[in-house]
Amino acid sequence: MGLLTAALAIAVAYSFASLKVLRQYERGVSFFLGKFWGTRGPGLVFVPFGFATMKRVSLRTVAMDIAPQDVITRDNVTVKVNAVLYMRVGDPARAIIEIEDYLYATSQLAQTTLRSVLGEVELDELLADREKINARLEKIIDLRSDPWGIDVSAVEVKDVLLPDQLKRAMALQAEAERERRAKVIAAQGELQASETLAQAAHTLAREPAALQLRYLQTLTEIAAENNSTTIFPVPIEMFRPFMEMAARGAAAGSAAPAIPPAAPAALPAGEPAGSAMDAQALAEIMGRLRTEAAERHRTDHG
Repeated sequence: MGLLTAALAIAVAYSFASLKVLRQYERGVSFFLGKFWGTRGPGLVFVPFGFATMKRVSLRTVAMDIAPQDVITRDNVTVKVNAVLYMRVGDPARAIIEIEDYLYATSQLAQTTLRSVLGEVELDELLADREKINARLEKIIDLRSDPWGIDVSAVEVKDVLLPDQLKRAMALQAEAERERRAKVIAAQGELQASETLAQAAHTLAREPAALQLRYLQTLTEIAAENNSTTIFPVPIEMFRPFMEMAARGAAAGSAAPAIPPAAPAALPAGEPAGSAMDAQALAEIMGRLRTEAAERHRTDHG
């Protein structure tokens, strides 16, 4: 009786020692006498103590940080890049049997792939087209880790550290680009303004009254500011007839013969130089002068 009780106690203890509990997100890869025995779980599983072993594998997605890598891009620029890898175990049996440490192996594979892929792109593409690079990294890593039973869901480039000299050069380039855009926009504005002014000039030329209305509107705007001086714009065409008359007079004056200077009027006989003249003598002298001037005028225009 005592032997049966002891045997029963040993069997119960052995059974408890052989029982394993696996969580919902865990699977157990068991080996019986060193041979693959299957994948078990979740829940309560029986693994014969001393005859079988079990490796626990988590099926949850792992966010693996890829250490910063010094990368030389295709245009010979040295940058430091780090990334993050999202992966999970798709086949627990292969993750245990095919690879010794699937986490370490996937991390090393991600680092080497990151350096090789980024070495084939230029810096501008690395900074501007990260989605394309992330998709390429994900495809390569997922394909190479598939024999290990690993499913890669995403690879994201987190940060790109640039040298200080390159940052300053890029800042100068961006500033020059902004200045160029500002000049182009200003030139386009001047072009549009000139086209609009040309259309307005054509409209005013077809309707002369519109120009006068514009003058009056300008005067109204000036008078509304309480100015003491009002400037009225006058078209230059109003002075053109006077300018033409002046030009014709100057041309006629240059073509006319030279007129000898008139001799001074003779004083009446018996009058000494410097003496006063009476009114009658002065009237006679003025009459002779007017007569001579009239004769010269008829001669010039005759």
